[in-house]
Amino acid sequence: MSATVPFNALKPAEDAADVRAAIDRVLASGWFILGPEVEAFEAEFAAASRVPHAVGVGTGTDAITLILRALDIGAGDEVITPPLSAAYSALAVMMAGARPVFADIDPERLTLDPRATEAAITARTRAIMPVHLYGQAADMRPLEAIAQQHNLAIVEDAAQAHLATADGRPVGTIGVAAATSFYPTKNLGAAGDGGAVLTRDAQLAARVKRLRNGGQTTRYRHDEFGVNSRLDEMQAAILRARLKYLAGWTAKRRSIAARYRSALNGAGVTVPREFDAGHVYHLFPVLTDARDRFQAHMKERGIETLIHYPVPIPRQPALQSASPAMCPIADRVCAQVVSLPMYPGLSDAAVAAVAEAAATFGR
Repeated sequence: MSATVPFNALKPAEDAADVRAAIDRVLASGWFILGPEVEAFEAEFAAASRVPHAVGVGTGTDAITLILRALDIGAGDEVITPPLSAAYSALAVMMAGARPVFADIDPERLTLDPRATEAAITARTRAIMPVHLYGQAADMRPLEAIAQQHNLAIVEDAAQAHLATADGRPVGTIGVAAATSFYPTKNLGAAGDGGAVLTRDAQLAARVKRLRNGGQTTRYRHDEFGVNSRLDEMQAAILRARLKYLAGWTAKRRSIAARYRSALNGAGVTVPREFDAGHVYHLFPVLTDARDRFQAHMKERGIETLIHYPVPIPRQPALQSASPAMCPIADRVCAQVVSLPMYPGLSDAAVAAVAEAAATFGR
C-alpha cells in the first residue's frame, strides 16, 4: 500500500511564497555565483548560529574537507571520527588527504565515545571530529578535555544539528570550526546541495573563502591549491527565505519528539535518550532487534520508515584502504536502528498515527 504518512515532505509549504520571491529576486538580478545573496546569508546564518563567521560552500562534505585543509591537515595525518554517521563524514577526511580513524560510539547517546576516542589517539592524530548525530550534540566536554590534553583540534560535524546546543553552548562555537549541510532533507534545507563552515577564527574563515574559490586572492590570481565549491546565489536566497522559519520548525520537531517519547514509553522499541535540551531532532531513531518486522508492521499501517544508517562506515568498501578498526557498538546499533517520520509538516493526526503504530509493535 502507498504510505499515508510519508517519511518526509520536501515541497515548500508555509514558506512557499517567500521561497518563490527569493528565486524571482535572483533571476531578476542576473547574478548567480558569490554575490549579495551569499554574503547576506553568511551574515544571517552566522548570527543565528552565534558565531562571527559563516562561509557558504558547495556541500557539507566540502565544508569538512575545507576546514581540514585550512588547518593544514592532510597526508600522513589522522582524524578520529565515529563509525555511525553518513559515510560522507569520513569521505571528507579522505578528500583532505588524511586518514579517518574510527572510535566507537556511546551505546546510549550514539555519538563519539570519549573513552574510545582517547584510546584511538596516535602520534599522527591531528583532530577529533565528533558528529552531532540525529540533531543531538556529541558529549563535548570530555572530548574538549582530551583534545586539550593532546593538543588536537576539534572539528564539529554539525550537518544534522542546525542551531543545536551542547550544555547550552551552540554547536559550531565549541571546536575550531564546524561544518554543516543544507541538503534538502536537513532542518534548514536548500533546493539542492549546499553547505557552510562556521568558525570564530577570522583567519580560518578567510582561508576557507580562498580555498572554496580556487585559492584565488584576487581575480585570476591563485595563490594556493583551491577547489571549486561555492554556495550559489539561488540556494543562498532560498536559505535566507527559510532561515526565519527555522526556530518555529525546530519547536515543532521537539513537540513531535515529545509525543513520540510519551507514546513509546514501555513499547517494544527502544528510544535513545535525550541527553541535551538543545536536541533539534533532525531524525527520530528507534532501536529494535526485529527491524524488518517493525518496518513491515509500520508499512502495513501506512507509515514510511527509513534506516540511518544500515552499514557502519568502517565496513564500507570505500573505506577499506583506511585499515579501520572494528566498532562493535556501532555494528549492533546499525543493525537495530530505524527512523520514524520527523518533519515540521506532520499533522497532529499523522503524528498520532505514527505514535500509535510504533507503540503497538510487539503487542
